[in-house]
Amino acid sequence: MNKSLFKLQCPAPKFDFDIITLAHGSGGKLTNQLLETGVFDVLKNDILDKHHDGAFLEMTGKIAFSTDSFVISPIEFPGGDIGELAINGTVNDVAMCGAIPQYLSLSFIIEEGLPVSQFWDIIVSIKYAAEKSGVKIVTGDTKVVDKGKGDKIFINTTGIGHLHPNAQIDMSRIKSGDKVIISNSIATHGIAILSVREGLKFETEIESDTTNLNHLTKELLDKFGNKIHLFRDPTRGGVAATLNEIASEIEKGIILNDDKIPVLPQVKAACEILGLDPLYTANEGVFMSFVASEIADDVIKVLQQYPESKFASIIGEVKDEPKDKVLITNPMGGKRVVHMPIGEQLPRIC
Repeated sequence: MNKSLFKLQCPAPKFDFDIITLAHGSGGKLTNQLLETGVFDVLKNDILDKHHDGAFLEMTGKIAFSTDSFVISPIEFPGGDIGELAINGTVNDVAMCGAIPQYLSLSFIIEEGLPVSQFWDIIVSIKYAAEKSGVKIVTGDTKVVDKGKGDKIFINTTGIGHLHPNAQIDMSRIKSGDKVIISNSIATHGIAILSVREGLKFETEIESDTTNLNHLTKELLDKFGNKIHLFRDPTRGGVAATLNEIASEIEKGIILNDDKIPVLPQVKAACEILGLDPLYTANEGVFMSFVASEIADDVIKVLQQYPESKFASIIGEVKDEPKDKVLITNPMGGKRVVHMPIGEQLPRIC
């Protein structure tokens, strides 16, 4: 079910208030109404329904654990909002460890004055993203701060999941000859955020690529196991920052092919107008894989079956030289160094 249809099935209840006030964080009647009607009733499951201060989970074996905070501006953008982004981002962080996300915590810091209708939309987006990812929200917290002490709403999430039995995801396993795969076109999220933040208009609306990636990583691990050496999502700093971090850690070179890096035409055009490089622009629904060379073509075939990875491509290769460097080659044979970004191109994109 797409998000629009999902939202139609979640009509907002009748609240006795139109905006969030400091009293909603006081622990009294208004807090109870906000949580019972606006959070617990929407996100209900067998663990959250117990309304404990924490959650009782039954887990055995090796697990992956990740936490993240979301302070994006604006909180609503083409293709998503802060609620959907928070769930997808944390699910993806756990998935990048080679794990199967199962449980999430969810905490809000709300600025006094946030319209309740906007908060409700965020909660519905959270429910949609959680159900799509197959995770349960099992505990959380809500705080309200004075007007001017926040920026509408901040969200903190923590995710936990079992390690996939076939996963051996570790940077130390990357070797020369490994292929670098990108799961989809890049730079879409960063340009979507910038366009709405700055009021930019393009002929074709650019929507964020935020989505959960855990079903893709699970299928790759199911099929290829330990021949998948690393997963990584290139969020802040984009592909350039992520690859530079990896090259430095493994003390090898990474050589990219410029004509193999997928960028949507409208995103590429927007980057050219704004003087941005897609390699340095943020993503939220894209991951990179370092895989053994003999499975690279098969990995692409698997990914391209899905709409969220239909532009999957082998974009480069790991080499012994130049150590600690990322280079990109163009079709004419020219090469340039892809440096680690300095500062923030696009602040507050997640």
